[in-house]
Amino acid sequence: MSVSPGARPRLSPRPGNLREIAEKIEEETGLRVQVVGGKLVMSPTPRGKHAGVVKQLRRQLASAALPEGLDSYEVSSIALPDDPDDYVTPDLIVLPREWEEDDDWLADPEDAALAVEVISQSEKSREIRDKADWYAVARVPVLLVIDPRKGTWALHTRPDSGAYQDVLAGKFGESVCLPQPLGIEIATDGFPTYGPPPERV
Repeated sequence: MSVSPGARPRLSPRPGNLREIAEKIEEETGLRVQVVGGKLVMSPTPRGKHAGVVKQLRRQLASAALPEGLDSYEVSSIALPDDPDDYVTPDLIVLPREWEEDDDWLADPEDAALAVEVISQSEKSREIRDKADWYAVARVPVLLVIDPRKGTWALHTRPDSGAYQDVLAGKFGESVCLPQPLGIEIATDGFPTYGPPPERV
C-alpha cells in the first residue's frame, strides 16, 4: 500500500495490527479485505453474477421466513474469538436482528446462524479451504459455499476440532436444504455461472 508524500506514514503489517491495515486498504482501494489465519486476503469487487447470486439468496431467505429474531445481512464481518487479528466478511450472514442496533463492526461468530461465501472467479482452492477451516474454528454452525465457476455448492455443518464434520455437495439445479433451526430450502436453478475468465493483455 503506497501513500503520497505528506500523507499518513505507511503502516507495516505485523501481528496485532492486521485489522487496521485491512481497513486502510479497503478505504484506499475499495477491495474487500479479510484477515484469515493471520494473513491479509484481498478480493476484487464482486462481479455482476456474484452479486446476483447473493441477491437471489437474500430474497429466498426473506420469502421463506427466517426463524423469529433472525435476518440476513451483507457487508457484515465476524471475528475469530480470542484472536487480535482474524476476521472475515461473508457475502451473506444470518444474525439476530439486534445486530442492526450494534455500534461494533464485528459480530460475534456465536451469533451467526449461517454464513454464505460465493466464490469469486479468481479465488484459489487453498483460499477456499482456509476460509472453510476458519469458519469451523469460529464454530459458525452452517457454512454454504456457492461456486459459480463450476456451478456447484457445498453445505458445511457440525463444526468440531477446527473442521466441519459433515459436507454435502451438490450442483446448480439441486436444492440446498438448510438444517434446523433454519429449515429452509434454497433453490439453485436460477444461479448464474461465470463465463470464461477475461484474457490478460
